Amino acid sequence: MTADADVPAEFVRALHSLRDRRLRPEVRLQEIPAPARIAPYAVALTGEVTAAVSDDLEDEPASGRFVLLHDPAGQEAWQGTFRVVTLVRATLDPEAAQDPLLCAAAWSWVEEALDTTGAQRHALGGTVTQVQSQSFGAIAERPDEVEVEIRASWSPDPSDAGAHLAAWATVLCTAAGLPPLPDGVAALGRRI
Repeated sequence: MTADADVPAEFVRALHSLRDRRLRPEVRLQEIPAPARIAPYAVALTGEVTAAVSDDLEDEPASGRFVLLHDPAGQEAWQGTFRVVTLVRATLDPEAAQDPLLCAAAWSWVEEALDTTGAQRHALGGTVTQVQSQSFGAIAERPDEVEVEIRASWSPDPSDAGAHLAAWATVLCTAAGLPPLPDGVAALGRRI
């Protein structure tokens, strides 16, 4: 995340807030090319939870993207000049597919993470998609799989973009099955 002299100071401050935010050590971030047509200024990160939470899960039980967009002229749909766009994908225990409230529960992870991190926002919206896969025929021995995909976007208070990154990372960890950190315990994770 670099900035040149033509980048608005408000976006530069948001970049610094993202860079300075410490996340749980299980979350690995990488900067990727940001979308170019949505806003004049953007930064995009991919994230994955790198610690397996049980022997049944892959090494990366959850992954996703965090994108911070900035348009100094504002966009009507954003109701502001900044927008956060996120994605979280996770493989869940097949028993989760039996829960009729799975999608509602996954959406509550987003709302609770934003509240817990103090991420001030408005115009929050998104979708939760549940996919259940069963194998048949020659591959019938494969276990059933349940995947959840959480897409959310909101207009953030840009003065603390790091809180929004922390909220997304919390959803990523929750989807991976990591327990929440106890109150008063700070994660000393990697920096971006």
